[in-house]
Amino acid sequence: MRIYPFIYLFWISLFGHQIILSAQDDVPDYRSKREGFLKLTDKKLRAELATFTIGGISESLIAEKLPEVPIQSIADSQIIFQLDSFYLNIQIERFSSIGHKLLFYDEKHLVKIDNKAFWGSGTKMPTTSIKKITLLHGVDTIPIPEAAYIDLYEPQLFYKENGILKSYCKVIKSKDSNSFYIYMLNGHDKNRYEVTWIIQNNQYLRRVIDVGF
Repeated sequence: MRIYPFIYLFWISLFGHQIILSAQDDVPDYRSKREGFLKLTDKKLRAELATFTIGGISESLIAEKLPEVPIQSIADSQIIFQLDSFYLNIQIERFSSIGHKLLFYDEKHLVKIDNKAFWGSGTKMPTTSIKKITLLHGVDTIPIPEAAYIDLYEPQLFYKENGILKSYCKVIKSKDSNSFYIYMLNGHDKNRYEVTWIIQNNQYLRRVIDVGF
């Protein structure tokens, strides 16, 4: 029985620091609060997400490690996971505001992009976004709807520790192998957030997002 060590390392590094979700107290935060871990009612999903998410850390004091799909390759613009008939490719790109509808509060705080609240850059213009998620399992191509990632910015595919390339990105299998959990820890500093996309029976089910660790 064990816990994912990276969760505790990240938690300890942030412990004692109050996270301010907006650039100023009076800037409205339009992001939905219904997608967080604490809103999960499915006991199985909740128990399994608690083994690797920061949002579920209070429920993972004793958590059995779930199997993972290994990373095949990491580059500046993509990360690939592959194991047997499972294949996942997450691609990112530079964000350009051209062609997007931007809503500002007080003429200087960005609060919506294309009429959607967004994650990852506070009230500043994002610099990167998720371009595409390609997921194959067996003979099935599993579509991840654009709505599942279009409002998620500043994706982080990797980081370096003592010169070694590492990643917080994970693909985790459920105990019964009927579900896959695609995990990312994105953003920087006070704008960090985690997202888990849940794939169940070869179909996209939902996402879980938490912020303010």
